[in-house]
Amino acid sequence: MTEKYREFKTFVGGRELIVETGKYAEQTNGSCVIRCGETAVMVNVTMAEKPRDGMDYFPLGVDFEEKMYSIGSIPGGFKKREGRASDKAILTSRLIDRPIRPLFPKGLFNDVVVIATALSVEPDIQPEPLAMLGSSIAISISDIPFAGPTGSVVVGIVDGEYVINPDCAQREKSTLTLNLAGTKDAIMMVEAGAKEISDDEMVGAILFGHEEIKKLCAFQEEIIAEIGKPKKEMELYTIPEDIDNAVREFASEKLDKALDTFDRSVRQAGQDAVEKECLEHFAEIFPDKEREIKDSLYYLTKEKVRAKITNTGIRPDGRKLTEVRPIWCEAGVLPRVHGSGVFTRGQTQVMSTCTLGMLSEAQKLEGLDGESTKRYMHQYNMPGYASGEARPLKSPGRREIGHGALAERALEPVIPSEEDFPYAIRIVSEVLSSNGSTSQGSVCGSTLALMDAGVPIKAPVAGIAMGLIKDTESGKVSILTDIQGLEDFLGDMDFKVAGTEKGITAIQMDIKIKGIDENILRQAIAQANVGRQHILGKMLEVIDKPRADLSKYAPRIISFYIDPEKIGDVVGKQGKVINKIIEETGVKIDISDDGLVNIASSGDTAQCERAKAIIMSIARDPEVGDMFITEVARILSKTGAFCEFAPGKSGLIYIKKIGDYFGKRIENVEDVLNIGDKVKVEIIKIGEKGIDLKLLDVIKD
Repeated sequence: MTEKYREFKTFVGGRELIVETGKYAEQTNGSCVIRCGETAVMVNVTMAEKPRDGMDYFPLGVDFEEKMYSIGSIPGGFKKREGRASDKAILTSRLIDRPIRPLFPKGLFNDVVVIATALSVEPDIQPEPLAMLGSSIAISISDIPFAGPTGSVVVGIVDGEYVINPDCAQREKSTLTLNLAGTKDAIMMVEAGAKEISDDEMVGAILFGHEEIKKLCAFQEEIIAEIGKPKKEMELYTIPEDIDNAVREFASEKLDKALDTFDRSVRQAGQDAVEKECLEHFAEIFPDKEREIKDSLYYLTKEKVRAKITNTGIRPDGRKLTEVRPIWCEAGVLPRVHGSGVFTRGQTQVMSTCTLGMLSEAQKLEGLDGESTKRYMHQYNMPGYASGEARPLKSPGRREIGHGALAERALEPVIPSEEDFPYAIRIVSEVLSSNGSTSQGSVCGSTLALMDAGVPIKAPVAGIAMGLIKDTESGKVSILTDIQGLEDFLGDMDFKVAGTEKGITAIQMDIKIKGIDENILRQAIAQANVGRQHILGKMLEVIDKPRADLSKYAPRIISFYIDPEKIGDVVGKQGKVINKIIEETGVKIDISDDGLVNIASSGDTAQCERAKAIIMSIARDPEVGDMFITEVARILSKTGAFCEFAPGKSGLIYIKKIGDYFGKRIENVEDVLNIGDKVKVEIIKIGEKGIDLKLLDVIKD
């Protein structure tokens, strides 16, 4: 064992947590392994020696690696190795990134990379909160400047009680899944999915989790005091004082005039003109300092916009702090899709579509939770034209995946159960125009699309984004309802809240300053509730409940159960029986291991019922008195006619019974019946030698 090895122990949510350092990955700036039960996560952090040339933002990279060996599983596919990160891994990477990013010093442009690797995973103890905690520990004990530490927990509500890092059984019962991170003094990041919980329940959960975070921060301070490296003296980027002062003096009044309009395009044109004038004016005075001049203008603009909001309560577009932008909505705009809706709020516009399919079309997932399926899928796209940019299309990035997941989390609690609505549901939100909170626009547009498709959702959901301007000198706080892009860009918080009339279904909060306190949190959630109800009212003016009927282009699905032991009979050898049913009826058939049968057809339930009748005739043991319409399959001239009343099941109509039907003695069956004749029969005897049938009718075409 290396001499540098150290082990630290504490308790989180009633479970012992062990932090190991100095044993692995010695060439990193900081490293640790966190163990809780049989779950183990390694976190390593490294920083480049020099800043990247020309870099004008902090290049922090965070990755959470799902290693399938951690659950004793071999990855699927041809290569048998982990490939592109799953959506869940990407979302976890975002969870790690968001609380730590604001705590690095401004002007740090060196690449910093955080990699969390799940080494061993016990189902009852999730690796994600350990990875979040480990990132803080690894950075805090390293020589990288950092204003942490931060703590991270998951909070659930089980039987009315708050629970820290719930286990599998508790997660199943919980009405809340809250990922929370913060410092000992303030909350940094909130992300939650909930089942229509109240504002007070949500605030209570956040405060409950923050108490545990305070303990984790104190625990880390002990580790830092014992093994933490001295922080590097970094050469941070700053704007030279002479350039900053000169730009401010030259541009201040000009910028005031440019910002004195509520029209976004006019304001942007004015700002661009001031920037151009500045660059031309200082080209010879400060040669090769274009970046510093632009940065000085940016901070001057930020100060002026924030000061106007703080001192006068006037926002860039003239709205009051609590005012929502104008809204208009549409439903049923695309005739061939199963459901569609358009939600427009100011210059933010989202078109959402709903597609219904069989349960077999649900998304198959492979991850640290094992193999599973996702029946409700929400995907989000934002092309360049949405923000007026001429850039080519590309595959969804972390932002798109994150926004889609947030909207999915907001709507999932109102999606009807599989038993009530046996469909796979895919929502796609296309952002057509972006100026603030497109993720919440996609929540609203998708609610419209679901109702237009006739999905019997439990309640409509609306979402809103809140902002924050906190003046550092006076301490005055301004909370903004329905923030637009500029307010997000120049503000201190992006706080998204979605829910029904009854309660909250999802929250996501990102903080750009060093946290918020309870008062800000309560005010933001209360103000969001008012705005959310206003938006919901506007949506319900267009469509107030799910349509009574599905689109004529949507599949019709019926569901029923059969004895699981009869599945083999229904499927038949090499699928011959079920394929014949599909060929005859034109339907799609799914059969689950538990005996659940789903039958779908394109707008024709009669064919579904026909297929069901055939399946039930196979799956149910025949009884005396059962009647069937079938065909003559085989003839024995002197004995009788065999009829297959269900695939693989046949009975015999004795020649005497045939004669009884025709009212005369029959010498040869072929005299009155031929192979292929359609007949109606009744089971009159079930014996060891077979099934006897009675001829009830000969059906003529």
